[in-house]
Amino acid sequence: MIKSIWKKSFLIIVLLASVISGQAQSSLKIAKLKYGGGGDWYANKTSLPNLIRFGNSELKMNINPVEDVVEVGSPDLFTYPFVHMTGHGNVVFTDAEARNLRNYLLAGGFLHIDDNYGLDPFIRREMKKVFPELSFVELPFDHQIYHLKYDFPNGLPKVHEHDGKSPQGFGLIYQGRLLCFYSYECDLGNGWEDQSVYKDPEELRRKALQMGANLLDYAFTIL
Repeated sequence: MIKSIWKKSFLIIVLLASVISGQAQSSLKIAKLKYGGGGDWYANKTSLPNLIRFGNSELKMNINPVEDVVEVGSPDLFTYPFVHMTGHGNVVFTDAEARNLRNYLLAGGFLHIDDNYGLDPFIRREMKKVFPELSFVELPFDHQIYHLKYDFPNGLPKVHEHDGKSPQGFGLIYQGRLLCFYSYECDLGNGWEDQSVYKDPEELRRKALQMGANLLDYAFTIL
């Protein structure tokens, strides 16, 4: 019951913020996370706009079609129920940024981290600053995040090959709530990109978008 009130309160705050800022025509906005350290946080420029378009058209979501960019330490972080993070290289959170991200996630926010190949050692290190008491755990294939709007009985789809490893979905779980989902060896965000970028088969792109829609649905509705 407490978790339900907690999540509902967070979404109410988000909706009020959008009304105050004149964005009520699209109830929700999502953002890409901007971080320090030199990594390319700005990668996959067409991915979030395509995911938003898919969610709005296929699942009748009401997300503003324009993604925002939000810095880890910004108070604006709390206006987004879903924040996406990607990149290939180094990530550094200051102590203040780590506290801000922790407070955001504990307040009901949701972070999707997508390893774009090369992010793994850095993000594991930095998320330990955010939650020293937690470690990423691999989610079982029967976790609800794989079975919301679309069914993924074998977990994440494999979008691009790098090391020949199977894709894995990890999570940070606090008091039974999944705060952060980390897609690894998957390149999920690459699958959201315009078809002209990687020339992936349309069926594969659709699977990636469907999994992304599950993430959005989880962030918006699971209490």
